[in-house]
Amino acid sequence: MQEMPENTHFGYRDVPLGDKQALVDDVFHSVAGRYDLMNDLMSAGLHRAWKDALVTAVNPPRKGGRPFALLDVAGGTGDIAFRVADAGNHATRVTVADINHAMLEVGRARAAERGLDDRVTFIEGNAEALPFPDRSYDAVTIAFGIRNVPRIALALKEAHRVLKLGGHFLCLEFSAVNVPGLDALYDAYSFNVIPAIGRAVTGDAEAYRYLVESIRRFPRPEAFAGMMREAGFGRVSFERMSGGIVALHSGWRL
Repeated sequence: MQEMPENTHFGYRDVPLGDKQALVDDVFHSVAGRYDLMNDLMSAGLHRAWKDALVTAVNPPRKGGRPFALLDVAGGTGDIAFRVADAGNHATRVTVADINHAMLEVGRARAAERGLDDRVTFIEGNAEALPFPDRSYDAVTIAFGIRNVPRIALALKEAHRVLKLGGHFLCLEFSAVNVPGLDALYDAYSFNVIPAIGRAVTGDAEAYRYLVESIRRFPRPEAFAGMMREAGFGRVSFERMSGGIVALHSGWRL
């Protein structure tokens, strides 16, 4: 695989690769407090069904006392973490790693409100250099976050590194609509309605325009599956949902 060029696309804008992380941080810092509300508004609640599918695929042990350790990367507000903790047994533990301090603060507050602060831990960390030992997690997830990582190949290698042998990697990400007619409607909605919602709810239309643009820059499912294989994952597969609006990618450390 070729090295990333020195300049990469931030949405539809070309920016130095080294500047992308700072720009992404600014986006999520500005929307952290209302991020989950915006997810409901932007997806008409569909993100809940997509995340349920992810948790089902994680399949934490529901009975007995078998320990299960999940790392949720770029999961600052804790949405996936709480769902997995609720679905699993009392020995299920979730670590949330996120580079954005504001998102983590929201997540910690939500964990305390739910009485899950003893089972869900929040750690500031970069997906490209995870601060965890090799082979330390049964599963690694990342939901709607990997497209914002400047060096996706590094993040995939790190996810593979921290998985135990037999561990499962799951990535839920927006994808390319593959239903004729729906693609044009989806584009019109994405580029016109979503930034307007962002302006009304958070006062920041530009942040949500970037989020829409970043989706269009993300590799197609087949290409991303190839990147997963190059990172070392086996039994790589993906499932399109909602006409291809999102895809759930799966791989294993074998």
